[in-house]
Amino acid sequence: MSSQPPLPLPPWLPPQLSQSPSPTLHALSTSLLPHLLTAISQIGASLRTSHHVALAGSANLFGDDQLNVDVSAENAVRAALAKCPLVVTASSEEDPQEKEVHQGGEAAAAAAAASDERFSVAFDPLDGSSIIGANWSVGTILGIWKGETALGKSPKEQICSILGVYGPRTTAIVAIREKPEDAGLCFELGLDDSGCNIELVRPNVRLSSPPYKTRYFAPANLRAAAESPSYAELVASFIREKYTLRYSGGLVPDLGHILTKGHGVYISPVTRASKAKLRKLYELFPVGLVVECAGGKAVDENGRDVLEKGVEGCDERGGIIFGNTDEVEEVVKVLLG
Repeated sequence: MSSQPPLPLPPWLPPQLSQSPSPTLHALSTSLLPHLLTAISQIGASLRTSHHVALAGSANLFGDDQLNVDVSAENAVRAALAKCPLVVTASSEEDPQEKEVHQGGEAAAAAAAASDERFSVAFDPLDGSSIIGANWSVGTILGIWKGETALGKSPKEQICSILGVYGPRTTAIVAIREKPEDAGLCFELGLDDSGCNIELVRPNVRLSSPPYKTRYFAPANLRAAAESPSYAELVASFIREKYTLRYSGGLVPDLGHILTKGHGVYISPVTRASKAKLRKLYELFPVGLVVECAGGKAVDENGRDVLEKGVEGCDERGGIIFGNTDEVEEVVKVLLG
């Protein structure tokens, strides 16, 4: 083990994390978080000057056409991971195969040898790219896993999730839960375009408890209501009960709205004609951790905890319902009986 003194903790950490962190949280806070937050800042700055969103002439392994901004965001995150010696493997929605991050890097190998900590990262570099042409808010989703792989493991071993939100401002929502039995912590950071200035905006992001002043719903894949009477009835009930519609088509900003208002329920159903689109490793698992750490609930299309079962491959997909616990439970009753 190295005899070098540990790196100082960044000043923007919430007080709960800066007080005697474990070796795992110290490594996360001094290496992975700073570099990945810098990547989010860079992506936000790049998007503000990417006035010509176009096909890059390539496709990922899922067969999805890639945009130039997809490729740029992917490169920014990969460059950040290359600076994190404790990250052993990584995969993304644009390159959905777990690969070693440091192949033959002596400096990274030496740094890793000085620590017992190992991490794997699974990420979606630019979620919502289909709406970016309209200049709508989009995001980056990152899941950080304890160990050298994210495959074949319980999603409870995902210890951190970061959502980069690109709107009028660039912000990051961070959820950390070192142990499954912990309550976890969710906080929000404000980022400038350089990544040099990070501000703790909300040290403790929490969903509200009833009664609610205003109630919100976000019905994804609304076309599925045409073939699903239960989904059509659910949407009609929201209208009758005077819920406010807040749905942008972007998973990250829609979750960001729920966390900002303290209330909301997001529904992405699965039917025979409307197959599951959201990838568990890159979207559902990180979102599930954020929601749980904020005091909410996230379940799959069958009503099971979205973090209950892991994946063996990178392309496993599912539906999701998340938000305030009581709202999620009511939606499950209507959709599943």
